[in-house]
Amino acid sequence: MALPQSWLAPPPAPSAEHAALAAARQQVLTKPPGSLGQLEQLAITLAALNGTDRPTVDPVRMVVFAGDHGVCAEGVSAFPQEVTAQMVANFAGGGAAISVMARELGASLEVVNLGTVGEVPMLPGVIHQIIGPSTANMAETPALGPGQVAAALTSGDQAAERSANAGCRLFIGGDMGIGNTTSAAALACALLGLPPEKLVGPGTGLDSQGVARKTRVVSKALARHGDDRNALSVLTSLGGFEIAALTGAILGCAARKIPVLVDGFIVSAAALVAVKQQPGARDWLMFAHRSAEPGHDAVLEALDATPLLDLGMRLGEGSGAAVALPLLRAACALHNNMASFADAGVSGKSGE
Repeated sequence: MALPQSWLAPPPAPSAEHAALAAARQQVLTKPPGSLGQLEQLAITLAALNGTDRPTVDPVRMVVFAGDHGVCAEGVSAFPQEVTAQMVANFAGGGAAISVMARELGASLEVVNLGTVGEVPMLPGVIHQIIGPSTANMAETPALGPGQVAAALTSGDQAAERSANAGCRLFIGGDMGIGNTTSAAALACALLGLPPEKLVGPGTGLDSQGVARKTRVVSKALARHGDDRNALSVLTSLGGFEIAALTGAILGCAARKIPVLVDGFIVSAAALVAVKQQPGARDWLMFAHRSAEPGHDAVLEALDATPLLDLGMRLGEGSGAAVALPLLRAACALHNNMASFADAGVSGKSGE
């Protein structure tokens, strides 16, 4: 299978013209300049990404990608691997955190099953694009084959295409895969040249001994992988089905001018791969929150990202991005609907 075009070609740039128009509008609204803090820059950023001086994030599309990891054979998770398949059913049944938030926020939600050890029946809202029952054990061999990584990237790109066809103005990607913090940590270590001790964390709740074992597993995988920092090589060697699909979705959204609100550690690791491959994709990303998973800080720093929230969250699923979504809506509402000094007959700043 060929790689999607969004992997191969740089994305378009945001509209500098509309960014300038939005910045000028912020200066004449009935408030001291800068008094709305990050909300002002969010509105300007969204205006540039939307290509309009009156930005919006609606409609919102949420897509959760699910896949199992062969590295679970090394005992890197506190939860059994069958949880991945069980959670796919929970997403479809409306009982997961992201399902609750999608309903609460009026966002559409789809789940893409890329391959789980446990069986997943046909369920409403679940798209089955099975690549395999799980990746290979990255501690022993490359996690994905060349055809598998292309299939996962294509799955993500197709999700971006569905989002574009639905008129989506903001994309939130989520992850589900027992063992995926191990994969994300290994990816980040390989791409950034950092030691596992700095990035490996407890994931689903490992104790100190479990974290130490997980660190040794990541070290073994990195030693097998070597020093190659090529984005495709690293993703193939150390990635997961869902992480590769998220990478494809991020690049696919950027190619189609859809802003992406990035969730926590797993999605940020996918974003790091995407930006390493196509640096222009960074312009299309906003970052929702700082995960409690320790490796997230290093990835955020590498992406020059300032997240909107820091709530100690580490669930995944896109849940942190969903919690941050109302801030983007507030930024747009304030920018679009506040009166200017001239409109309201309010005196502006003295001496101007």
